[in-house]
Amino acid sequence: MNTQTPNEPLQALDDQTWRDVVTAIDRTYSELVDYQERLEAQNRELDEMRQFMASVLSSISEMLIVIDRSHNIERTGGALSDILGIDTASMIGTPLSGLLEAGAGKALSDAIAEVMRDRRPRVIEVSFLTPDGPTPLDVSVSPRLDQRGRSQGVVLVGRPLGELRNAYRELEASHTALQNAQAQLVQHEKLASLGRLVAGVAHELNNPISFVYANTHALEKYTRRFETYFDAVQSGASRPELGALRDELKLDRTVKNLRGAIDGAKDGAERVRDIVEDLRRLSADGTGEKVRFDMVQTARTAADWVVRGTKTPVRIAMDGAAQAYAMGNPGHAQQVVMNLVQNAIDALADTADPLVTLHAQARDGKTVLQVRDNGPGISESDASAIFDPFFTTKPVGKGTGLGLSISQKIAQESGGTLTLAATGPNGSCFELSLPAGDSE
Repeated sequence: MNTQTPNEPLQALDDQTWRDVVTAIDRTYSELVDYQERLEAQNRELDEMRQFMASVLSSISEMLIVIDRSHNIERTGGALSDILGIDTASMIGTPLSGLLEAGAGKALSDAIAEVMRDRRPRVIEVSFLTPDGPTPLDVSVSPRLDQRGRSQGVVLVGRPLGELRNAYRELEASHTALQNAQAQLVQHEKLASLGRLVAGVAHELNNPISFVYANTHALEKYTRRFETYFDAVQSGASRPELGALRDELKLDRTVKNLRGAIDGAKDGAERVRDIVEDLRRLSADGTGEKVRFDMVQTARTAADWVVRGTKTPVRIAMDGAAQAYAMGNPGHAQQVVMNLVQNAIDALADTADPLVTLHAQARDGKTVLQVRDNGPGISESDASAIFDPFFTTKPVGKGTGLGLSISQKIAQESGGTLTLAATGPNGSCFELSLPAGDSE
């Protein structure tokens, strides 16, 4: 006999329902707790990001203004208060025009409209009001876009033009100082070359000057003889007396010697003039215009100068074309060749039979001068840095490391090149190439 009452199934159903409800509540609560934890974590990240952005904005040295589509200020930052000298909090919601000099708003409004329309930044000079009066600022106007890419306003970033102009002046001063330093280095290298040649220059000048000096004494002696003869003529001496006096003074031979003395003095003076001209070209500052000159003659002169000033016994050989005309500054070319020859002689210090060969030729519209030596050559590691400023393989105090670097720069400024054409155990070869000059 079934003794179950009619309310038992309903009671069982009610218990199951409550259990399901409680389970759902627990699950919902758990999800709410998890969501709350994630929301708090995101809030902490958002606060940290806000603090980070605030610190970044406050550390910007430029003025920062964010404006809406109506040109009202939404946010400020950077050095705005320092530049304009007003409280930034009081600017929020105010029109941007209140910060501008009268008449400056139109240009800035046009620039803002253009940036919002084209969505491309631009830079404009705008005068803002400051405690010191209207101050021009260099303002960058950039579009501020929403998630859909629509313009919501612009961001203004400005810096007083005084700072920029000072920075430009400092940059220009630094550039000028660098140019002056480079010019001084070039001149110092020239003076170093001249210093190595002082002994040879003194000797070379002494010879023609001594020759001229000796000839002036001879001319003075010859002058006294003619004065004696002309005094006798003036006093009315007879013809036999004048003939005897002419023989006694040896005037016939004196006339021949006089021509020789004059020619000798002229040759000596011309030699001094040529030496002075060589020195003038070598010490010139390089501002002269390019001229047509004979590379062979210039190279020969440069090599002679170096040989006169060195104590190393070395043979100089010239081969190739008898004449090779180039366009450029002959003083510059002479300095480059002198440096190449001097380096070659230095490299030949331990060579048994030192030889430096200069070979001139025309090649592909250029006049090329090769300076070869029969020394030990240059190592691969040194060859890669041979033209670097201040690089030298010479002992301390024996070289500045600027010769080849400056020589290469001179060649490039003349429209040519200076390269290490070859090197090995049998010697090295440098090539100076300059634009060719038409032959006469």
